[in-house]
Amino acid sequence: MGLIKIFTKAKCPRCPAVKEIGTELKKEGVPVLNYDLDTIDGLAEASFYSILSTPSIVIEDEEEREVISWRGVVPTLQEVKRHLFRGIP
Repeated sequence: MGLIKIFTKAKCPRCPAVKEIGTELKKEGVPVLNYDLDTIDGLAEASFYSILSTPSIVIEDEEEREVISWRGVVPTLQEVKRHLFRGIP
C-alpha cells in the first residue's frame, strides 16, 4: 500500500468532503498527506503533480508512482479504498 496526497484550498466548497475522506483513511492507518494550495509548499507539490483544481486526491504506490487521481471532483470513500487496497488480501 502506498499513500494518499490530498490537495485543497481554504475557500473550496467541495474540499471539506475530501478532507473527511483523508480523516477516515488516517483512522484506518493509511498514510495521508494534506497540501494546502494557499501555501507555497502546497503549490510546489501541486505543481509537481500538475494539480490545476481542488479538491484533488492522488494515490501513490510504494515507489511514489501515481496509481490514480481525482482532480476537481470528490470520489466516494469506497472508490478510494478500492484503488488503495487493490491487490491486498
